[in-house]
Amino acid sequence: MHSIPILILAAGASMRMGGKTKQLLPWAGTTLLGHAIQQATQVSETVVVVLGAKSELIEQQVPNQVETIVNPNWEQGMGSSISAGIRHLSNLGKAMDGVLIMLGDQPFLDADYLQGLMNEFKKGKHSIIATSYGKRMGVPAIFKLDLVAELSGLDEDFGAKQIIEKYADQAKAMDPEGKEIDIDTMETYHRLYMSTHRKTES
Repeated sequence: MHSIPILILAAGASMRMGGKTKQLLPWAGTTLLGHAIQQATQVSETVVVVLGAKSELIEQQVPNQVETIVNPNWEQGMGSSISAGIRHLSNLGKAMDGVLIMLGDQPFLDADYLQGLMNEFKKGKHSIIATSYGKRMGVPAIFKLDLVAELSGLDEDFGAKQIIEKYADQAKAMDPEGKEIDIDTMETYHRLYMSTHRKTES
């Protein structure tokens, strides 16, 4: 039985969202973050959300069965949040084969896609299963247990990209088929929300 906990990174201040709290924007009957949590909990028993900016407000909207932690150094960037999340998972004392890291603002990377990453990881042929972004790889990505210690040492805004590049020869890129788009501006949010809403109604 493979155990792969999921870290959802949701600590950013959404500086390009016109003052809106991105994590709490409506999406698919819940919020952007709520939707990410729904997808993650379908494929893993252990899901931890890493919060930072507006953590008290956002935490109130997170289901009780999902654990949240607050990264006090969230302003240092994504690497800092990954490090905080990995250290927390390590302190839980649960056996795990690897860790899946994902963002809270890529709503089209759903449970089926996450399960596909896990299925590929379970074949045991690669230390990293990552998402393809053309010539580079990124998250969502699963990292084998022997790389987790390096993730816990991240402290700058490199995110997981630094580790993926370092071990590129041990990594496999999965094609997200256009679903990898992230929501960084209100313009993008409105466009994607409206297109998704119309599909739901039709």
